[in-house]
Amino acid sequence: MREVAVSKLGHDASNNAYVVLLQERDGERVVPIWIGRPEAEAIAAQLNDVKRARPMTHDLLASVLIAAGATLRRVNITKVEDNTFFAELHVMRHGAPVIVDARPSDAVALALRVNAPIYVAEALLGDDEEGQEFAPQPEADELTANELQRYLEQLRPEDLGKFSP
Repeated sequence: MREVAVSKLGHDASNNAYVVLLQERDGERVVPIWIGRPEAEAIAAQLNDVKRARPMTHDLLASVLIAAGATLRRVNITKVEDNTFFAELHVMRHGAPVIVDARPSDAVALALRVNAPIYVAEALLGDDEEGQEFAPQPEADELTANELQRYLEQLRPEDLGKFSP
């Protein structure tokens, strides 16, 4: 497992989806994960320190963990099966470890709220020279993961549009 951080959050216009790029700490490799708009907004709100009058879903989940005497120790993004990424929440409650299955987008949004580290399986990071073979295979009219990565790296902040708080 390699520790990663949210590097960029953008919109993939080719299929009207959002993409979160997780970049390895102390490295250059990235994992692009396509996510839904609500999760993109939750991640963007946290990254931009947007405060809301009432707790949103990921804020609520963080509060429930605290109220239950639990802490999110880490998030592991473990694999891709049938073009779907899988993640685990590693929670500690009263000294006992608990692993909870989660969507990576929800896991990332929660980890950002409680300052938990995010890890990605080494195999998902691929090799810079070989490309990222783990990425979900695009439909014929979609960008490949490497094309999308190059596109996202060239984006300017104003190209991403605004996320509604």
